[in-house]
Amino acid sequence: MPRATDPLLRPFTLKNLTLRNRVVSTSHEPAYGEGGVPGDRYRRYHLEKARGGVGLTMIGGSAVVSPDSPPAFGNLLLYRDEVVPWLRRLADDVHAEGAAVMCQITHLGRRTRNDTGDWLPVLSASPLREPAHRAFPKEAEPWDLDRVVRDYADAAARCRDAGLDGVEIQSYGHLLDSFLSPATNHRSDELGGSLDRRTAFPRRVIRAVREAVGPEFAVGIRMTLDEDRPDGLTLDEGLEAARRYLADGVDFLSTIRGSIESDAALARTIPSMGTPSAPFLEFSAEIRRRLGVPVMHAGRITDVATARYAVREGLLDLVGMTRPQIADPHLTRKVADGAEDRIRPCVGASYCLDAIYASGDTKCVHNPATGREARLPHTVPPASRRRRAVVVGGGPAGLEAARVLGERGHEVVLYEAGELPGGQLRVAAANPRRRELLGIVDWRVSECRLLGVDLRFGTLAEAADVRAHHPDVVLVATGGLPNTSFLEEGADLVADTWDVLGGGLRPRGPVLLYDDNGAHPGPDAVEVLVRYGVPVEYVTPERTLAPEVGGMNSPAYLRAFAEHGVTTTLAHHLTAVRRADGRLTATLRSAYAERATERTVRHVVVEHGTLPHAPLYWELLPESSNLGRVNHTDLLAGTPQREVANPAGRYQLFRVGDAVTSRTIHAAVLDALRLCMAL
Repeated sequence: MPRATDPLLRPFTLKNLTLRNRVVSTSHEPAYGEGGVPGDRYRRYHLEKARGGVGLTMIGGSAVVSPDSPPAFGNLLLYRDEVVPWLRRLADDVHAEGAAVMCQITHLGRRTRNDTGDWLPVLSASPLREPAHRAFPKEAEPWDLDRVVRDYADAAARCRDAGLDGVEIQSYGHLLDSFLSPATNHRSDELGGSLDRRTAFPRRVIRAVREAVGPEFAVGIRMTLDEDRPDGLTLDEGLEAARRYLADGVDFLSTIRGSIESDAALARTIPSMGTPSAPFLEFSAEIRRRLGVPVMHAGRITDVATARYAVREGLLDLVGMTRPQIADPHLTRKVADGAEDRIRPCVGASYCLDAIYASGDTKCVHNPATGREARLPHTVPPASRRRRAVVVGGGPAGLEAARVLGERGHEVVLYEAGELPGGQLRVAAANPRRRELLGIVDWRVSECRLLGVDLRFGTLAEAADVRAHHPDVVLVATGGLPNTSFLEEGADLVADTWDVLGGGLRPRGPVLLYDDNGAHPGPDAVEVLVRYGVPVEYVTPERTLAPEVGGMNSPAYLRAFAEHGVTTTLAHHLTAVRRADGRLTATLRSAYAERATERTVRHVVVEHGTLPHAPLYWELLPESSNLGRVNHTDLLAGTPQREVANPAGRYQLFRVGDAVTSRTIHAAVLDALRLCMAL
């Protein structure tokens, strides 16, 4: 679509602020802060989006205003004066690239832990424990609320003094809406009961913020207007509360439907893959129609066509494409340049959110440069010298290696034995709910073709094929094969999760699935198995189900477990499998008791990760100049690999992805990017 007529690229005036387009990166916390301030890593992350053309980037999801709102996941601390110069540097850099920047401010209330930070008791309207973060809050007293009101006002003033363009007050799952919602406000004093009483404290905060920042500074609120639960806030009450907040000085709404107090509720409010696109778009449009106020919304709007439709049809004023810009911070610029087909897609994996709790910060499942802007480029620069490269394997590691080498300007040929690319990722996407993972493959194949990479699918590369290209560098990305070697007996009798996901196993009776990987493959296989209508028992040596699957993804699996009556057995190891009268007997040993139990089933399926499948690597190794060695110092510094262990070698040779060891999609593409960007 021509830039001049594209609804997404039209400017929008909010208060006294004119945004260059309608695309927003809404407030979220990537956990990149350093000591409660937005340091260089945090600044570079948002600066990249500004360079990528976003109209408004919002930081601090959620920046906390009080010491008794301890950070749950690396939140910015707005109650400290030392945050101001860091905010100013971020704002100045973002402004220099033409984007606006706002900060979300909040008191987390009960949505945190009281055994972190300064170990102060956490607050809520009523002493009701939040399931997700497990804190038992105290019922906020009047003196608590007086100081929290002051803290909100002071925090907003710090944002204004730092040169930000506005603040957004957070009111879903935190302190303010704990007063608004009848589900969490059980008070019998003047702050509980009627809507007038339940809005009294949030309105005090809004009026204090408005007074602190003055009439010209933009103030918004991101709030749930319908909790979509039997005892929660209804749409009618949510709309009435919003009207009062607007009268108190709020300039715009960011709409939420649902609640976030548990994994199940959060996964409905922030939907992941396998769910409909933009499920709350019409809901947000109704809010806009009924309140006549600028509305922004972010909720699984992952593609440009849907975003453009939302703005063109007047459903939204500003469209939040937050996770899509974690996948591709240059999304808006690519739209403006007429290069929508080159946008790296958000596939809805929600690794960005789950990674915060698993490893401490946000990561995109297939853009390893996000959050690593100081070391890894989102756009790979060309090399000074063209080289010949052979990549063997068309999974995520091999495709990323070929893409990056292609961007560098090298002559690249990729061999993939399968008729279709994707490797293990294609196996994972065989679970219909996770089919969007194929976007990771499709984008790289498209990029490789645009970059002139010679893609040879359905071709098994042998050593002679590689040598025939006279390569300067060879990358082996042949992945791994399922590992059943841990069994003391019966490894030849079991199936693996690939058999299930690939359709090779169609069960005719009870299945025992043993999972000591703890990641997605085991639950994926269960989700497929239950569709056959056979009994399934899930066994793990862990103390919980699939500990590597985060809270954004586990609800879909647990729903399948619950709906189909999957039996679960924790803290047991599978040690042996034997034939028994046409069936299989599995021996399980408890991790905590010196005894064994047996199960007799029709099929035993195991998930134990993979072992590298790299015979080609070992065959090519003697003729390589580096003998497969990787200099880790150079790798982490982003400098070329210069190891010469064999001066007579004909090429450099490297392994990437699961051809090295069993890991994840993110690890595979990270391997490939940081190695190949310097070749």
